[in-house]
Amino acid sequence: GWMPGDSLTPGSRSRARRAAADERRFVQPHEPRPQIQQERWRLIVRGQVQGVGYRAACRLRAQDLGLSGWVRNCSDGSVEIEAEGCPQELTELRLWCEKGPAEAVVNSVANSQIAATGTDWFEVRR
Repeated sequence: GWMPGDSLTPGSRSRARRAAADERRFVQPHEPRPQIQQERWRLIVRGQVQGVGYRAACRLRAQDLGLSGWVRNCSDGSVEIEAEGCPQELTELRLWCEKGPAEAVVNSVANSQIAATGTDWFEVRR
């Protein structure tokens, strides 16, 4: 019930309730989020990139960026990476690859786009 000390009188209380209900009724529905196109990139990193923790550091960076894919050493001394995700995060990984972990000396990073696979993890391959 209504008490004389209440800030809202019985009439103003029901008006406030109706206004709140009207507000809820006219709230715009959430816009659907645009689907961000997933891409998959192959990166070949050349230089002193084996035996310096490059693969493990790359996996951590890719996971931090929310990317999926894999990284592995190649027989020619390079490191190959396939990473999948949003172009912005892939670009961030590419920039990281150009430096690598502190012990690495990166001479070049070759980049190509390949078909996305839909994987949802990132692993180190042997």
